[in-house]
Amino acid sequence: MTTPPLAMLAADAPEWAPRALAELTKLDPLLAAIPERAGPLPWRRREAGFAGLLRSLCGQMISNQAATAIWGRLSALPGALGPEGLLALSDEAMREAGLSRPKLRHARALAEAFADGRLSAEGLAGLPDEAAVAAIAGIPGFGPWTAEVHMLFGHDRPDIFPAGDLALAASLAVLRDMPERPKPKQLGELAGAWRPWRSMAARLLWHHWRHVTGRPAGEAG
Repeated sequence: MTTPPLAMLAADAPEWAPRALAELTKLDPLLAAIPERAGPLPWRRREAGFAGLLRSLCGQMISNQAATAIWGRLSALPGALGPEGLLALSDEAMREAGLSRPKLRHARALAEAFADGRLSAEGLAGLPDEAAVAAIAGIPGFGPWTAEVHMLFGHDRPDIFPAGDLALAASLAVLRDMPERPKPKQLGELAGAWRPWRSMAARLLWHHWRHVTGRPAGEAG
């Protein structure tokens, strides 16, 4: 007997989530079967504003363990979780927290964008998906993947799919028994079949990949 979609979701999932899961069940039975094997889908979130993007920056291109350690040290610095406070920190303090020189520059660029009003959680919330992603990706050090993942987890957008995500490609390859992982362009094309609920499809694929690999739940991948 198929588990009702609502029972497959965490209780704090947004209003659109049960409908999204129910419709994806009809569109792609393989996706629908993921929670039955991997367990109910957790609803992972991140902060929608400056701190959430800063944490994303800290985690780029390093292991989850290293990212967690760096974030712990950086977030403990007085004022670091606000743009003005971070701008007041010395380079030495941020380097001691674990930020590389490039990430330090990018963290300051992000803080300046929030401090001068080019970016804000409220502003991003009011933008269409593509415009919001472009606004974040316009900050040095923040590419499309980081922007898409932020809007997906920070703003609960229902139809965003980070086609450049390696874990999503690997998960789909295993799920569909594909001979190789799809490249970003192909993955994006395949994800088109899941509109307007591509974010739910991405969450299910990440959930599947953690189950397959035995990895603990993280923000993405």
